Amino acid sequence: MIKALGAAFRTPDLRRKLLFTMFIMAIYRLGTFVPAPFVSMANVQQCMSDMGSGDFLSMMNLFSGGGMLQLSVFSLGIMPYITASIIVQLLRVVIPRFEELHKEGQSGTAKLTEYTRYLTIGLGLLQSAVVVSVANTNLFQQCSVDPIPDASAWKIALAILTMTAGTGLVMWLAELVTDRGIGNGMSILIFTGICASFPSMLHQVVKSSGGWPAAIFVFVLFLAITFVVVFVEQSQRRIPVQYAKRVVGRRTYGGSTTYLPIKINMANVIPVIFASSILMLPQMIAQFGDPSSGWVQFINRWFSSQNWPYFVMYGLLIVAFAFFYTSITFNTEEVADNMKRYGGFIPGIRAGRPTAEYLAYVANRLTWVGSVYLAIVALVPSITFAKMGVMGGGFGGTSIMILVGVGLQTVKDIDAQLQQRHYEGFLS
Repeated sequence: MIKALGAAFRTPDLRRKLLFTMFIMAIYRLGTFVPAPFVSMANVQQCMSDMGSGDFLSMMNLFSGGGMLQLSVFSLGIMPYITASIIVQLLRVVIPRFEELHKEGQSGTAKLTEYTRYLTIGLGLLQSAVVVSVANTNLFQQCSVDPIPDASAWKIALAILTMTAGTGLVMWLAELVTDRGIGNGMSILIFTGICASFPSMLHQVVKSSGGWPAAIFVFVLFLAITFVVVFVEQSQRRIPVQYAKRVVGRRTYGGSTTYLPIKINMANVIPVIFASSILMLPQMIAQFGDPSSGWVQFINRWFSSQNWPYFVMYGLLIVAFAFFYTSITFNTEEVADNMKRYGGFIPGIRAGRPTAEYLAYVANRLTWVGSVYLAIVALVPSITFAKMGVMGGGFGGTSIMILVGVGLQTVKDIDAQLQQRHYEGFLS
C-alpha cells in the first residue's frame, strides 16, 4: 500500500488526482465546523458536554463526520446522497422504467443519476427540517441553554435552507471526487468523517471506562476485527467458465477458460446499515414522548443496546437484509443470459435456466456465510462496548467494514491506474 502511494505521487497525473481528493476532503471537514445561521456554537458545545450520547445520535453523528450535533452547514453529511442512491437502486425492482434505464447504458445511467440528485435534495430538506426543528427540544434533552437562541420561524427556515444547500454541496463534492479524483466520492467522504471521529472517541473510551488499559483493549479488538474483515472481503468463490470458439470472417473468437468471481459478502455493509436504521427508528420516536409513559419505557427497555433482545433482533435483521439485498443486486438470470449470449457456459451445467439455478444455489450458500460474518462483526464490538459501559462509535464493526472496504478499493484503483501508465511491452 505504501509502495503504491509512493509510486502514485511520483506520477504527475495520479499526483494531481490524489492532491485534488485531499483538497476536497479538507473542504468537507471544514464545512462540518461552520455553524448554520443563528446557531450559537458556545451553546452547542455546552449542550454536547451536558448530554448523554445515545445510540441513534452517535450513529448519525458518526456518518456526518461530527457535524450533526454541531448543527453545522454539513450537518447531514453524505447520508442523504447514500440513502437516495440505495432507494433508486431498490426501485429498479419495483419500477420497470428504472430497470430499462439501467440497461440503456450511459444515457440511462445519467438519467438515474439525475433522479438520485433530486431525491437527495428532497431527503436533505426533510432531514434538515427534523434536525433544526428539534434542536432546542429533543435533540439536546439535557441541555440548559438553547442551541438556536430566540428561535423564530424565519430563523428556522433559513437554517433548514442552509443545511439543504450544504447537502447539495456535499453531493457535488462527492461527484467531483468520483470524476476527477481517486476512488468513489461517497465512500471517500464517509471514510473522512469516520477517521476524523477517532480521536474524540478514543478520548471518550479513556475517560469513561478505566483509562488506557481499556483503550489498549479497544485498539487490539479494532485490529483483530480489521484482520477478519480484510480476510473475508478479499475472499471469493471462483466459478469456472468456458467460452466456445466462434469464427467471424477470418477471425476466431472465444475458446478461452476464465472464471466468474462471487464474493462471500456481496451485500457489503448495506445490511448492517439497514438493520441499524430499523432498530434506531423506535429510539428516535421515543425521544418525542414522555419518559414516564408506558410505550416509551417499553421501547427503552427492549430497543436499548444494553439488553439482549436488541442484539438478537439486530443479528436477525442483518441476516434477513443480507439475503434481500443480495437477491436484488446479483441477478442470476441476467448473468446466465449474458454468458449464453457470448457462448459461455459452466462445465457440467447447461446454458440458460440451469446456469441461473446453479448460480442462485451458490449465491445462497455464500450469502449464509456472508450474513453470519456480518452479524458477528457487527455484534461482537457492540456487545463488548455495552459490557464495558461505553459507546463504541467509530470502533464498531460497521465503521471498520467501511474503512477497510474503502481503503482496499482505493488501493486497487491506484494500482489499476499505475498499471495503465507503466505498462511494459514486449520490447521493454
